[in-house]
Amino acid sequence: MLVRDEQWLVRKTTHTQRDGWMVEVTGVSSFVRGTDAVFYDRLDDIRVLDPRDTVLVADDSPNHRRARLFLEAVLRKTPLPQTEHGLALADGFLMDHQVHQLRPAELALSMRNPQPRILIADVVGLGKTLEIGILLAELIRRGRGERILVVTPQHVLEQFQRELWTRFAIPLVRLDSTGIQRIQREIPAGRNPFAYFRRAIISVDTLKSDVYAHHLERTDWDAVVIDESHNLLNRGTKNNDLATLLARRTDALVLASATPHNGKAASFAELIRMLDEAAIANPAAYEVGDLDHLYIRRTKTSPEVRDGLTGAWADRAPSRSIPVPAGEAEVPVFAELAARWIPGDGSGPSVSTSQLVPYQLFKSFLSSHRALLATVATRLGTLDASLAKEPTDPAARQAERAALITLRTLAQRIGDADAAKFRALVDQLTAAGVGPGSDTRVVVFSERIPTLTWLAEAVPAALGFPRGIAADPRRPWLAFGGAAQVMHGEVTADEDQRRIIERFGLRDDPVRLLFTGDIASEGVNLHQQCHRLIHYDLPWSLIRIEQRNGRIDRYGQQHPPQFSALILTCDVPWRVDPDTGQPRTLDDRLVGAKLLSREEEAHKIEGSAEAVTGLYRAQDEENRLVQDLIAGRTVEASITASRQTGAAFLAGLLGQVGAVPERPQVARANVLTVFGSTSEYFEEALRQICRPSPEDQLALRRDDDGTIAFEPPADLLYRLRSLPKSYLEEQRILPTRTEPARMRITFAKPLAEARLRAARDTSASQWPNVSFVTDIHPVLDWVTDKVLVEVGRHQAPVLAAAVDEPVFLLQGIYSNALGRPTIVEWMAVTGLPRAPRTRTLDQDLLERYDLGPKMPGRADPHDLPGLTRLIPAAIDEATRYLGTREDRYRKQIEATLAPYRDKVTTWQQLALFEAPRPARRGVDSTADRLLHLVNALQTVGAPMLRLLAVLEPRTGTVGGDA
Repeated sequence: MLVRDEQWLVRKTTHTQRDGWMVEVTGVSSFVRGTDAVFYDRLDDIRVLDPRDTVLVADDSPNHRRARLFLEAVLRKTPLPQTEHGLALADGFLMDHQVHQLRPAELALSMRNPQPRILIADVVGLGKTLEIGILLAELIRRGRGERILVVTPQHVLEQFQRELWTRFAIPLVRLDSTGIQRIQREIPAGRNPFAYFRRAIISVDTLKSDVYAHHLERTDWDAVVIDESHNLLNRGTKNNDLATLLARRTDALVLASATPHNGKAASFAELIRMLDEAAIANPAAYEVGDLDHLYIRRTKTSPEVRDGLTGAWADRAPSRSIPVPAGEAEVPVFAELAARWIPGDGSGPSVSTSQLVPYQLFKSFLSSHRALLATVATRLGTLDASLAKEPTDPAARQAERAALITLRTLAQRIGDADAAKFRALVDQLTAAGVGPGSDTRVVVFSERIPTLTWLAEAVPAALGFPRGIAADPRRPWLAFGGAAQVMHGEVTADEDQRRIIERFGLRDDPVRLLFTGDIASEGVNLHQQCHRLIHYDLPWSLIRIEQRNGRIDRYGQQHPPQFSALILTCDVPWRVDPDTGQPRTLDDRLVGAKLLSREEEAHKIEGSAEAVTGLYRAQDEENRLVQDLIAGRTVEASITASRQTGAAFLAGLLGQVGAVPERPQVARANVLTVFGSTSEYFEEALRQICRPSPEDQLALRRDDDGTIAFEPPADLLYRLRSLPKSYLEEQRILPTRTEPARMRITFAKPLAEARLRAARDTSASQWPNVSFVTDIHPVLDWVTDKVLVEVGRHQAPVLAAAVDEPVFLLQGIYSNALGRPTIVEWMAVTGLPRAPRTRTLDQDLLERYDLGPKMPGRADPHDLPGLTRLIPAAIDEATRYLGTREDRYRKQIEATLAPYRDKVTTWQQLALFEAPRPARRGVDSTADRLLHLVNALQTVGAPMLRLLAVLEPRTGTVGGDA
């Protein structure tokens, strides 16, 4: 039926005394699809659309261009049904064809879970952002991606937004500090911003603020993506509460993390329950078979990944441990640490009142003397505060304080020029070619902020970069003309972090050295212009080393990644290894060097670091290691012991899930098209909607390289408002006082890839100046909407085609209770009126009808009244045809839904009788809700029939193009 200029599916009718018939409906047309509403026939103009009343219209456009475009637009605008599990758009994105990157979308759309929900847990660098983009695009094609929310860490907001736009043409409003200011200008105060912006990307910290939190309770989404979702695990935290709320308010849910669990079965079960509440009955004990419909995890060693990445991702070079003997001024510090703080064999207890402090001091000194001085200052402050509060029994704390002052004195005797690792770093950078006039770039990681800020100021000078005057005294490294950048949480604001990451990926930007803490170890792409990474100090965590290395060792890296670590050594005797009887020294060889070597082995053999230790959080890993060192165990013994603990059971359980697919190729959707290509459709559409010509209407110009440039009209600019204003202004897509707007697009993938590379080879922006047009690009949506209104509502054009008798082309859609299509049938009815017959309209049949750009046209149908009289018979025949297939449709849908229905029933029984008592609460209500969801996915009511066009024989035709 038609109400308020939108189409609706009737779900229930009830007669009321006051307002007549109450009609409960679900939206079918694109603007209201899935929206439940109630109308009353005395209050609203309710029109029942009967396909028998379709008005046939002549098409006088050249070669029946209007009608062909209309058919194509209907094909494109019709959402793929829930029974279509194949991918429709996989070959149309700006990315290489990698089968492993299609698998998450294949799994999410398989209907093994009634909602498209998945945890993508591939290891670092395999392309999770691309996998997310593919799935979101497929959801959009199915009419299930109108409202999208992407939640990421703050420092990767623009990177994620740019990837989804440049590669998939999915525009997202970025709600960072700049985006928030934009919201305040564009919408009334206090209004829900998510009601204005259908697709947004925002950081988790911003989203959980009071500005947005209360709006989320009243906002539903088609799809929510949460990147780095391991940050959601701790129950009772704001992050966890936020994720739980979003899971309740969305249909599709995509969680992404290379480290998706913390080793605790119950915590991971809670994460999985956000995807499917019936996946795990007992959070304390479950099998991988419970999860394989929701969870996919591959490593670089997975066969499909390994085979696909040949040539697309350079193999990493061996990690290099560079021994650096301690300088003369540094040896006394090691000796002091070994004698009084971390005593060797038979040397008595530590001077510290805390077991952890000695290792904190030791670890900070392995970073730098400046880091040690900062740690000593912090500890002195803590001791002084405790002495002031608790003056009783101060002897132990006074002794520790005296020892700290001694350690401080020794550290203060180390000048910057005395630091052995500093000299070694400069030597390594010089050997790599870093310096004025060189294009070589290097990422230098350190855990300690004093180390980072010192290196950023001292290293460029040592390499010969000319020093100027720093505009900001807090950032002295800026005096070197941008050659060095520092990124850590204390000196770089969110916008600065975003800009630093972007600049490091631009070839012509002067930055050559990025000194960064582990803020850059998650989610950040640093591989575009860099393949060298140096660990100035090493974290005591395999996971953190792997995450660091993954910044340059990732999909798209063209050069073999090179990793080096500076290993500070000192031969001061310390302890004897209980296993080998060999002497051990208190230096970087104790932990760092061993972990670096073990991470490389893990990369080659196990595929991920957590598979080695059985621990899934970097901090847990370090805490366990320090406790074992305190107990006198070696690093090797600590790793072995951690794998044997109960927490390590997930290492074997979840090592690789979905790594061996059932089929070698991903199934593709059966999608019909009237045109040979999307670009052909676009060109003809412009000719139709921009009369007399797009060259005049849009000032359109086509370049030989495949660029199409034109002035976007106001209604198209409105569709692009999601993109950053800086990008729109930079690319001159927005008009200025002196120049009109200008947009540049292309359908040529090689050109788009070249422009993307060229953007990185500038010093301005990583956003390319030409936009690649995918099938979901806003420009294509704009064109398609324009084409649809070329044919009036409830009208169908008549075309002269390669047929011997009239052919009625019809669409039949069965929908579920949510208003989403379950079955879509395209039909061709012939033989009217005496011997009606129906065929399924497939691509071969469409091509046989010769509906191409060179088909002859006819301004006046041969017998329009006669064709009109046949419409009821055509509708009856299509109805009969669908009726003969209803049982098959029903069985097809039931076969898809039945396994999950059985799973819910089994889960309910197990949860009631096996799970701990607290977990049994609400089991029945949850099961009822899930079963209600399953039932809502079944077909309801009769099919909605639509007459699309009528083909008549080509007799007396006239041709010609405009």
